[in-house]
Amino acid sequence: MLDEVERWLADRSWSAADRPLDQLLDRKRAAGTTVSVVLPALDEEATVGEIVEIIRHDLIEAPPVPLVDELVVVDSGSTDRTAEVAAKAGARVVHRDSILPRIPALPGKGEVLWRSLLATTGDVVCFVDADLRDFDSAFVSGIVGPLLTDPQVQFVKAMYDRPLGTGFDGLASGKTPGQGGRVTELVARPLLNLHWPQLAGFVQPLGGEYAVRRSLLERLPFPVGYGVELGLLVDALHTVGLDALAQVDVGVRLHRHQDGQALGRMAAAIYRTAQVRLSRGHLVRPELTQFERGPDGFVPRTYAVDTEERPPMTEIEEYAGRRVA
Repeated sequence: MLDEVERWLADRSWSAADRPLDQLLDRKRAAGTTVSVVLPALDEEATVGEIVEIIRHDLIEAPPVPLVDELVVVDSGSTDRTAEVAAKAGARVVHRDSILPRIPALPGKGEVLWRSLLATTGDVVCFVDADLRDFDSAFVSGIVGPLLTDPQVQFVKAMYDRPLGTGFDGLASGKTPGQGGRVTELVARPLLNLHWPQLAGFVQPLGGEYAVRRSLLERLPFPVGYGVELGLLVDALHTVGLDALAQVDVGVRLHRHQDGQALGRMAAAIYRTAQVRLSRGHLVRPELTQFERGPDGFVPRTYAVDTEERPPMTEIEEYAGRRVA
């Protein structure tokens, strides 16, 4: 590990408990900073309501003044009751396709995060995945905290244990602490250590919980699919430098684990995102073929790998017009 990274780990890795809520409220009030929380959601009716309720209770209604000014669920085309459940729990629900309708939406999480910049106004934007179980509001206050207390920090990732198991039944049913994040360990961490060693200190580089100053986010391109977390992290490093990045320990993250083939598609998109940033080159066939056993043997299934990226939001006419207004 680089000496620079060892120093960074000592100076820019914290615990959520390091910044009590009352301290954050005082700093937020003094600076006049506003905070938006965005939950990208696709068929998450089982979990999105509880997450919204906890954020509303702990960070909007219970404190003397709200830590969170805006709580938005961006629905990317759910076929279940995600939008209804989220709205009933107290979130403002916006459909992906209603944001920037002149540009047809592409499938993918990164697309939703990119469009959310037009659906929110906070100085700090905090992203939280909508499939988390046993959610704790420290996932929000912990990663927002450094942005409210240290003006040099611009991008904060959550770090946590990711128990590996099936379902949502907790650590007691055969889950192995700290062994989740298979794509992180097999793809993202090797890529980062080999090509961007300054980022080797991030415990969960692909985690979906992170908070960023809008002034940085609006200058970054967004890969539309699974590569968005790696792409934003690498581009943030090149834009503002390592000392502007940080991470906060928020405990344990429980969520639904995907099957091996879904992870393979995720890994391909992440590798492609890294490749684009390494060379801005072109893949002749940006596709991934996987195999499933059928009645007559193995059947190939070929999937397109996410290659589209959205430009920095500052290049979008509607966003620039909103800022002028």
